[in-house]
Amino acid sequence: MELRVEDLRKSYGGAAVLQGVSFTAEIGLTRVTGSSGIGKTTLLRILLGLESPDGGATNAGRFRWAAVFQEDRLLEQLDAAGNLRFALGAAYDETAARALLAELGLSEVGDKRVRDWSGGMKRRLALARALLAPSDALALDEPFTGLDAENREAAMRAILRAAETKIVILSTHEELPIPVPCQIIEL
Repeated sequence: MELRVEDLRKSYGGAAVLQGVSFTAEIGLTRVTGSSGIGKTTLLRILLGLESPDGGATNAGRFRWAAVFQEDRLLEQLDAAGNLRFALGAAYDETAARALLAELGLSEVGDKRVRDWSGGMKRRLALARALLAPSDALALDEPFTGLDAENREAAMRAILRAAETKIVILSTHEELPIPVPCQIIEL
């Protein structure tokens, strides 16, 4: 399984955001890095099929993707289990969900509605949703936003476990919470 990106280009209003981006990614972790506004989110949106490139090619459409967006995109009136059940549908596995929520430090939230959670708690639930979704590939856009050091490390461990069987494209301008071998794409 190999994701290919060849000479990808994207502009907005005449200003180039992506210029000639090329790489391949296999099962494992690929980190996309660069300063804010450099095009990391745009690249992920193209891979997810949410935007079209102006030029170049990718085979990203061959894969079933799960994602963590910059916004958490949660249903605020539901609790953790309700959010996961809604997003995962028939793929919801209560045992796996409970285990991952515990690993991410969310086992004590009970039936508390998401709207009453902190930003870091919401971020961890958004990550859990992506990690539990049936997929071949993950697109993670700044997944550590709002997390303290301990929760960043727990999140990274869960991401690395997913990277054992999936292509994981992780976009961040920050250092990873724990050192890990990975391919780095600098935009």
